[in-house]
Parts: sequence; C-alpha cells; structure tokens
Amino acid sequence: MAIHATAFLIGSYFARRSFGAGASVLGWGFSLFALAELSYMTYHLDWTVFLFAHTVSEVLDLLAFILIFSWTARRATSAVAAR
Repeated sequence: MAIHATAFLIGSYFARRSFGAGASVLGWGFSLFALAELSYMTYHLDWTVFLFAHTVSEVLDLLAFILIFSWTARRATSAVAAR
C-alpha cells in the first residue's frame, strides 16, 4: 500500500509540474499514472475486487505510457531535427 501511495504522490507531483510548464500531454500522462495507482489502492482497501482494480489500472498505465513516451519521442526528434 505504501508503494502505491508513494507512486501516486510522485505521479501527482510530476503532473502538476508538467501542466505548470505547459506540457499538457505529459501532464495527462502523469495524471493517468496517478489515477492507476489510486485504482490499485482500491483493491488493497477492499473497495473493489482484484481483477477489476488491476484491469482498470493496467489500462490507465498503458495510456499513461503511450502519452509520456509519445511526448518524449516527439520532443527528442524535434530537437534532433533542429540541429
């Protein structure tokens, strides 16, 4: 439970920083990661069943990784193209 709470705080922190820096795609990626961690915690708190919580969390994590990695790749390729 402590690991999920810590990961949620880290995801929330990076989401807030990303939105503040004007990187909204990156901010949404970290927001989805934080929501996935909340979903994981619902199982540990006995609010949902294991299969439901983990299915929702995995989908949110997948969407988060797609957004974060696409933003990173777009930024990296634009930096290389600018040289």
